Amino acid sequence: MAIETFRWATQRGETPDIQYRVRESRFGDGYRQVVGDGPNNKEDSYPVTITGGKARAKDVMDFFDRHAGAKAFLWTTPLGELGLFTCKDPKPTPLGGDQFKVAATFERAFHP
Repeated sequence: MAIETFRWATQRGETPDIQYRVRESRFGDGYRQVVGDGPNNKEDSYPVTITGGKARAKDVMDFFDRHAGAKAFLWTTPLGELGLFTCKDPKPTPLGGDQFKVAATFERAFHP
């Protein structure tokens, strides 16, 4: 089965969480040695918001349900980098009338 692409426009402006996993050894004379922890040591996640009508919110939630928090999908970051991501915390919120807001966090995933 092909990898799906998250195709809905998101409201951007939220600050991503970017961290680099490292291993560090400290020595008695103040010297320390630091190396990256594995080949994919960059961990990044992006808070996103999608707003629109009830049908759009349902389409977005159906997409998340198909991936069930574990199956990765393609998404382009605000800096324009295409990558694999997962989403395990979508939150649909009614705004009144037919309008909904779906807030979620996309976390970087990697091929095994």
